[in-house]
Amino acid sequence: MARDFSALQVLQQMFANIEQSESEEEAEDVSEDDGEECAENVAEEEEEEEEDRQEYAEHVSEEEEEDGQEYDAVNHDDDGAVAADQAPQIDRDTFLSKNGQIEWRSIAYRRNPRLLSQRDSTERTPRGPTAYAVSHAHDIVSAFLLFVTPQIERVILDVTNREGYLKHGEEWKAMDATDLRAYIGLLILAGVYKSRGEAAASLWDAQSGRAIFRATMQLKLFYTYSTSIRFDDRGTRAARRATDKLAAIREVWDMWVERLPRLYDPGPEVTVDEQLLAFRGRCPFKQYMPSKPAKYGIKSWVACDAKSSYAWKMQVYTGKQMDGVPERNQGMRVVLDVTEGLKDRNVTCDNFFTSYELGRELMATRNMTVVGTVRKNRAELPSELLTTKTRRVLSSQFAFTPTTTLVSYLAKKNKNVLLMSTRHTDAEISDRNDGKPTIVLDYNLNKGGVDNLDKVITAYSCKRKTARWPLVIFSNIVDVSSYNAFVIWREVNPNWMPRKRNKRRFFLEQLGRALVTPLIERRRCLPRTGAAAAVVKDLRMASCRDPPPQRRPGEDRAAAAAAATAASSSAGPTSPVPASATPPEIKGQYTEAPLTFCEMDAAK
Repeated sequence: MARDFSALQVLQQMFANIEQSESEEEAEDVSEDDGEECAENVAEEEEEEEEDRQEYAEHVSEEEEEDGQEYDAVNHDDDGAVAADQAPQIDRDTFLSKNGQIEWRSIAYRRNPRLLSQRDSTERTPRGPTAYAVSHAHDIVSAFLLFVTPQIERVILDVTNREGYLKHGEEWKAMDATDLRAYIGLLILAGVYKSRGEAAASLWDAQSGRAIFRATMQLKLFYTYSTSIRFDDRGTRAARRATDKLAAIREVWDMWVERLPRLYDPGPEVTVDEQLLAFRGRCPFKQYMPSKPAKYGIKSWVACDAKSSYAWKMQVYTGKQMDGVPERNQGMRVVLDVTEGLKDRNVTCDNFFTSYELGRELMATRNMTVVGTVRKNRAELPSELLTTKTRRVLSSQFAFTPTTTLVSYLAKKNKNVLLMSTRHTDAEISDRNDGKPTIVLDYNLNKGGVDNLDKVITAYSCKRKTARWPLVIFSNIVDVSSYNAFVIWREVNPNWMPRKRNKRRFFLEQLGRALVTPLIERRRCLPRTGAAAAVVKDLRMASCRDPPPQRRPGEDRAAAAAAATAASSSAGPTSPVPASATPPEIKGQYTEAPLTFCEMDAAK
């Protein structure tokens, strides 16, 4: 029957046997294979010795904690070395995922943080506006026109003039680039003055309105442009809409989205999230999101720089596929789409996007890491990290695979939050009072990139009340373009308006005024109200002091006439609608137009 030995008794017996074997000349040499027999009396049974060693293995850890010392096998003879080699190893807990395909363990793997996104920030390549953006952002207007390009203007003018002639016939006056920019400028100014919910009639009111609106154009003309502006050919829309729900603005949207990544390189932290444009009218892909303030609207996927909130890539969600089959792994597909072209960055996203497969795919194909919250119903999670009843508040439990770290942080009683990261490699916990893990702190630091973008564009949004969803998307294009232009302008000119807190409002106001100035300058008659007439006179005097750059005579008019003739012939004999003249691609804010006041005075 096995005797109950404590660890101390076993060690004492081993040393006694060793001394006895050295003092006796006839004792046999102890080999490495028989080293365990020296720990017990030679006369004892082998079976009894095995049972004693098992008792030693169970109690040795407890006795070491009580004694405060650990047995050093290196400084002892061969018998002690053999005993150390055969000592039991520490058990490491392992967890299986709910689907049984992934094995997690509680001990971190020893990994070399080779990814660029895990290196020190001083080793990174500088990020910001591209060389093309820096060389073309000469002033505020040119920075904005990097996004709303003359090619986009040409498409809008072409289809808008066709729509205008269809609706108004010969009464329609062809819209040119100056008219379109002035219309966009008035939308921007209405947002700057926090008047997007105000009726347009009050903005043009002679008593309470803003003089800049009456000085730019008549209220009736503004209404006409708002109801006539289009972004595609209505004649071919039905065929395109059969395969594309975004057909009404697809061409303009694709041309604009293509510009975003060409003008800015995001920093090491990229945020992916969703954006909801408030809209309650008829739309084939309108979404209901109760967690958003607007609740109903048009949803877009956005990837932006976490620090500057520059919108780097966007994608409109048009609902289910045309065949009606639900999309699987939509979150993973969205992240891969909106981060295409990026490498060596870290992506921060919420639990709609984060998955184990996404982390592996980004790391394998793009050398990118991901940090995000995880839904508790994910099949790749172990059940052990979901339990909260036996845990104390503000505690953290980790699980690791060779590529991924998972943490369960108990923020409140019986309420934990799960985060997954391929960027972090160990169970590092901050020294804060709440004991939050480093993964949680990094996630909180970078999760708000898209939310901040929503906040800043909502503050001065140019969106007007409308029942047409393409116009809602176009208003968002203008809002995002103006903010991206502000980011580029601010980084290209770091000393612009130092220590000022209202930089963006000033930028938008200057942008709106610069866009409406060419139309005000070419007015032939003064407005009736004194304030609006004073605005026109002031611009007239400023234009006389600083004349516009000299244009080559006849060149722009000839190009516009040729384009109008070609477009008119393509419209067909059944339609009396001539297409818009192609806006001249010239630098600055001036375009070929009727004579200004200064030119008329010079002619006189």
